[in-house]
Amino acid sequence: MNSHIKCMIIDGDELDRLVLQHHIRQYDNIEIIASFNSAEKAIPYLEFPIDLLICETDLSGINGLEFRKLAQKIPVCIFISSHTELAADAFELDVLDFIAKPLKPERLQYSMEKVFSFFEMKEKCECLDALLGENCLKIKENGNISQVRLTDILYLEALKDYTRLVTHEKKHCILDSLGNLLHKSFFGSFIRIHRSYAVPRHFIRGKNRHEIELIHKIKLPIGRTYKGNLSFLDP
Repeated sequence: MNSHIKCMIIDGDELDRLVLQHHIRQYDNIEIIASFNSAEKAIPYLEFPIDLLICETDLSGINGLEFRKLAQKIPVCIFISSHTELAADAFELDVLDFIAKPLKPERLQYSMEKVFSFFEMKEKCECLDALLGENCLKIKENGNISQVRLTDILYLEALKDYTRLVTHEKKHCILDSLGNLLHKSFFGSFIRIHRSYAVPRHFIRGKNRHEIELIHKIKLPIGRTYKGNLSFLDP
């Protein structure tokens, strides 16, 4: 991956902030361009080109969740928090990961792998070119053209301005938002179940209060604002 990732860190606890900075500096392709103990101090930096926000949820003044709403231009956000009960609300705000404190290096490493995967997909992604016939999409990725049958797509995953098309064999990334795709007629059989996910109606095998199960035992979360979309499954 060739991306040089510009990172902003916000954490009110000085020791936690210094520990996090230490770990992030181990990655040659991540540059910490700003580090703050409050969201208010970070606001002027939102005009800068920042790729990654790592933020504590529990901040004095503007909290982390509120700041994320102001920082939607930053493509990748990771929350670090001792308040694990906030995870569900956090994932409604287009975040890549939620790490519980105290921070464990191996857990941060896992999160960084997700970050690198996101930017690698972003580099490779060009566009969704066209609909071929009634059941096939042509996708340009990294200079190559793939054909994906609609019936092979297990679910769609939002990556801000990009969308990942997940099949049993491969993951494809296209330059279009999940919301835009779901307005296209050829995705008419897909149901949005979460800010980050949409699934084909016919692949749903069951649900509980918090998640649905698809074929291949795939489980995905249900967002509170999207529960009504699944009312057809209620007895």
